[in-house]
Amino acid sequence: MADFYTVSQINHYIGNLFARDFVLNRITDRGEVSNCKYHSSGHVYFTLKDAGGAISCVLFARERQELNFRLQDGQQVDASGQISVYEKSGSYQLYVRRCTPAGSGQLYERFLQLRKDLEEMGMFDSIYKKPVPPYCQKIGIVTALTGAAIRDMINVSKRRNPYVELVLCPAKVQGEGAAESIVQGIRRLDKMGLDVLIVGRGGGSIEDLWAFNEEIVAKAIFEAETPIISAVGHETDFTIADFVADLRAPTPSAAAELANFEYEVFAEELDSLKNSLRRTAEHKLMLARARLNAGQERLKRLSPESVLEHRKQILKEGLLRMQHALQVKSERADARNKTYRDRLSGAMKEKQIRTTKHLELLAARLDERSPLKKISGGYGYIEDAGGRAVLSAGSVSKGSRIRVYVRDGRIDGTVTSSEKMNYEQK
Repeated sequence: MADFYTVSQINHYIGNLFARDFVLNRITDRGEVSNCKYHSSGHVYFTLKDAGGAISCVLFARERQELNFRLQDGQQVDASGQISVYEKSGSYQLYVRRCTPAGSGQLYERFLQLRKDLEEMGMFDSIYKKPVPPYCQKIGIVTALTGAAIRDMINVSKRRNPYVELVLCPAKVQGEGAAESIVQGIRRLDKMGLDVLIVGRGGGSIEDLWAFNEEIVAKAIFEAETPIISAVGHETDFTIADFVADLRAPTPSAAAELANFEYEVFAEELDSLKNSLRRTAEHKLMLARARLNAGQERLKRLSPESVLEHRKQILKEGLLRMQHALQVKSERADARNKTYRDRLSGAMKEKQIRTTKHLELLAARLDERSPLKKISGGYGYIEDAGGRAVLSAGSVSKGSRIRVYVRDGRIDGTVTSSEKMNYEQK
């Protein structure tokens, strides 16, 4: 059975042949761009063709960052890179690492080297960027006297702000002596005390725009005291002037948009600020009047007459409160005294009743025990000569003087005889 190879093996083998070929790994192809497509991934796919053939090309997003113009159908370009096989389809294509307009390779190399040198010098650093004033009234323009660029900038400026003052310094922007003419215009306008300068021109090839890639132009922009907006070519065109300028505009028209404030919007904002200021002033005036009235009232309250009257009123109110308090205390004392008198009177009556009852009881008891009562029943009370009660027959003797008390008087006598008798035993 004959040996065979798979399609993948064949494509892989051919790919290795391309990879080992020195010429195919470092090749520059010149041709006309066709079927150019910018993919959403950032890659650019196109075809290079001439009268005899065509080759597919791809420029990956990372290499596209070095591209300083926009690829378009019909352009003549020099594409440098590596030709390799795309094994999935078995086709070969040019993987582009660098792309320049045809015949401009040396200029592009100079552009890259100057950009690197100036960047290392710090001329692109943001700390040197001067802010563009938000309300520019005087705008200087360095560009060609004729052409679409100056017409577009004038039209945009007058549309946005009809009162803006434009100062044009005509300059040569292409060919021999263009860089020196641009530098002269920048320095002349920089001495006029303008608000901002616009330096630029319309689009073109790298050769047409080269004056803005000269080092003397970059230094003039960097050294200017006035903020500078660069407006060179189209949105995809980048020059050294764009990196040094304080602000880059994608087109001259966009530069005029950035430099000019919109007068109608400004007027509306100004009216709004006026209204806000008026409301603020009215509010502050109202507060000031309120503070003034409060101060006058306070001054009135603190005047000697007001203070004296206030103190008189305080004394009067204090006196009334004192009189009222005394009256309340007197009424409360009278009420308490009445309560105490009522209580004392009741207690005394009760005490009197109890005492009377007790006296009556004692009187009854005393009456029961009274000698007079006994005497009135035929009994008598006997005393000896010394006034002592004779309680026993043995306490007197014959011849002793005695006094006998009876119900209606007394009887004095002498004991003729005495005899003790024991009545309890009988």
